[in-house]
Amino acid sequence: MSLKKKLIVLNTTIMLGLGSAFAIPSVKAESITDIQSQRTGIQSDISEAEQVIQQLKKEQSKMNAQIAQIESAMKENDQKIKDTKQEIKDTEKDIESLKKEIKALEDRIAKREEVLKERALSFQESGGDVEYLEVVLGSKSFGEFVNRVGAVATIVEADQQILSEQEADKADLEKKQATVEKKLQSLKDMEVELKGMQSQIEDQKAETVNMKAKIEKKESETEALKQSLENKDAGLEAQIASIRENIKKEEERKASEKADLDRVAEEVNSSNASSEGSASSSSEESSSSSKGEASAKSSSKAESSSNSSKDSSAAKPAASKTETSSKPSSANTGSAITAGYKYIGNSSYKFGGGRTASDIANGLFDCSAFVAWAYKQAGVNLPASTDALKGAGRQVSDSQKQPGDLVFFNTYKTDGHVGIYVGGGKFIGSQSSTGVAIANMDSGYWAGVYNGRVVRVN
Repeated sequence: MSLKKKLIVLNTTIMLGLGSAFAIPSVKAESITDIQSQRTGIQSDISEAEQVIQQLKKEQSKMNAQIAQIESAMKENDQKIKDTKQEIKDTEKDIESLKKEIKALEDRIAKREEVLKERALSFQESGGDVEYLEVVLGSKSFGEFVNRVGAVATIVEADQQILSEQEADKADLEKKQATVEKKLQSLKDMEVELKGMQSQIEDQKAETVNMKAKIEKKESETEALKQSLENKDAGLEAQIASIRENIKKEEERKASEKADLDRVAEEVNSSNASSEGSASSSSEESSSSSKGEASAKSSSKAESSSNSSKDSSAAKPAASKTETSSKPSSANTGSAITAGYKYIGNSSYKFGGGRTASDIANGLFDCSAFVAWAYKQAGVNLPASTDALKGAGRQVSDSQKQPGDLVFFNTYKTDGHVGIYVGGGKFIGSQSSTGVAIANMDSGYWAGVYNGRVVRVN
């Protein structure tokens, strides 16, 4: 092979080597760009997962506080049930004691009745028409007259005293019986009501614990997703590092090959410079031209690769995040309705609650106390019991009910629950299962226990 041909082959080999050295990093750079784009998306997902986890932690903390409130209410209710049972026992003892008193009274009444019967019989045997005046005037001497007047006065006074004592004992007996029976019935009613409320509070706790478990499960799943995304991101980061290391090694190898080719070319050019000057000159021009073309091609490839990478990045849609919030409707239905909105999701049912500043501050209400409190915020004073609230205004038909009307439900007893109608088939009230909340009375549980009683506050 002639020297000219050797130089052409040598230069061609150099150009091919240089082209590969530029092309391979360009292709790998595109791979890095794609991976970086993937990492950007994954890191955005990780950020969203962290936000979800923080929100779930807040909800869990809120659930824990609500459970603590419910347990406190249950504890107080349990104590009230125990106290009521003890009062019932004490009242039953009072009743037993009263029965003994009643027996003694009945015996005294019976004895007096016997005395009165005997006197009536004696009076009848004497003819039934003997007057006290005849007894007095029938005396034979003044001394006998005085004695007879005294005896008659004593008999009349004794009869009157017996009758008076008889009536007093009967009245006292009836009063004691009525008082004790009323107290016993009141305590029994309270025990039934407390047991009903306790059952509802237990249901509320079970529902809250179930909700907490769901939140914990969701938090655990989100943590697992976050960990998976972090692992994937770490894998992509390692992949980028590996590609960059390969690019570096490839560049070093190509640089070494280029140096070797340059050295061989220089040796060939030096050894044949004198004999084939013209050929050498021609070869150098050809080599220079080839290098320029190769360099231009390499530059064109790099620019094309860069543009392609940018276009690819631009074509990918930016990650977006939509936040939605849901709040209950705050239609202008009066201060009595809107006053309770601040307690929605931030309160607990408590039997007998809502009647002290401490209970109100902590969102502890029963149904009737919440209604009374809500209307008080609107400047209207209402009683805090369901029975009294039935008479707090005029009754209207169910078809005429309006926002602000009181609606009643048959829960553990007739009219055992009350709330404020807000419109759209819904009412706001303090429910044993949710605390203060807006509930649907057209379907589900509340539709089944709604009794149609509607009271419009005067």
